[in-house]
Amino acid sequence: MQQYFVTGTDTEVGKTLVTSAILKSAIAMGKSTLGFKPVAAGCIETTDGLRNEDGLLLHEGSSIPCSYEEINPITLKAAIAPHIAAEDEAVALNIPLLQRHFNHLLQYQPDLLLTEGAGGWHVPLNQQETLADFCSILKLPVILVVAIRLGCLNHALLTVNAIRNSGLPLSAWVANCIDPQAARMNENITYLRDHIEAPLLGIIPFISNDLTAEGKAPLAIATEALDISALFDAPT
Repeated sequence: MQQYFVTGTDTEVGKTLVTSAILKSAIAMGKSTLGFKPVAAGCIETTDGLRNEDGLLLHEGSSIPCSYEEINPITLKAAIAPHIAAEDEAVALNIPLLQRHFNHLLQYQPDLLLTEGAGGWHVPLNQQETLADFCSILKLPVILVVAIRLGCLNHALLTVNAIRNSGLPLSAWVANCIDPQAARMNENITYLRDHIEAPLLGIIPFISNDLTAEGKAPLAIATEALDISALFDAPT
């Protein structure tokens, strides 16, 4: 079983798109998959309960049948920092709770288990614990999604250092070109490729919210941009 934690240089950088694309690529390789979104802030009330857009995508992208609640066990209404939303909604949010939900998914023995974080690397769970601490306890290797835009060099290298300072391996990274107006994108990506000691799984071009002129959905474009073979070549 290969297990990875997907984090990003910030919020809204394409973590869910990348996670879903990796899951889809793995399924095409004949692998069984599960996506795990332990906590999601910014959920809507449905007839089935609170649901989050990212959690729904990971549920749809998982090849092993399981319930939505197993994929996204902690749902918070407000689209704010999870520890604040949890406090406001009187929801317990701590590492032992997340670890129990994670361990529950292990019973399915997927070939690939991807855990997607919330926001960036040091997002708090409560006043004492962060998602980085959760990763450290589980010793999860990390995949970093870098939003290619102004400031991405500093954001990416700071995050890489923070991951390594947590004692965890950075197994791979993805360049996601989220700003079509960003200057010198190729040069920035080249610099990061030269200074991040981990495989680059791919460069995702800018994708609008609508279908592209070629009629391809965003997930299809992202999937085509990635080569995930390094995730199965490397030990975890």
